[in-house]
Amino acid sequence: MGRVIARNKKAFHDYEILEKYEAGISLRGSEVKAIRQGRVNLKESFVKIIKGEAYLLNAHISHLDTANPHYRPDERRDRKLLLHRKEIDKLLGKVSREGLTLVPLSIYLNDKNIIKVQIALAKGKNIHDKRETLKRKEADRAARAAIKKYI
Repeated sequence: MGRVIARNKKAFHDYEILEKYEAGISLRGSEVKAIRQGRVNLKESFVKIIKGEAYLLNAHISHLDTANPHYRPDERRDRKLLLHRKEIDKLLGKVSREGLTLVPLSIYLNDKNIIKVQIALAKGKNIHDKRETLKRKEADRAARAAIKKYI
């Protein structure tokens, strides 16, 4: 993975990540420029498979002031994700049978400077699972601080 532009921190808090996938994304020119400037938000976004195609829904990509004012695409429009047919079929099977969710984790530039989206098959966490995760993180942080103090 190259330079990360945006992360979906809420996905790690609300879901248990099972499998990760890399997908291309179909964008318009001004959206590419906006993403490269970091004007993207994945907080409430999700991935849905519609008619055999994967789409990124509810991701917010801001309009640039330097772009043509007459051409202003919808900032929350559905964006097609580029995956192989076998991957889409596999994801669709797991989502429909096992009740899993597809969530975007991050948008990044790969080594060849192409914008990619990292998506994941995820299982929703219960409230007590979230609390347990927070406790574990806090205990790890305290242990690292104690070790650092004595070194």
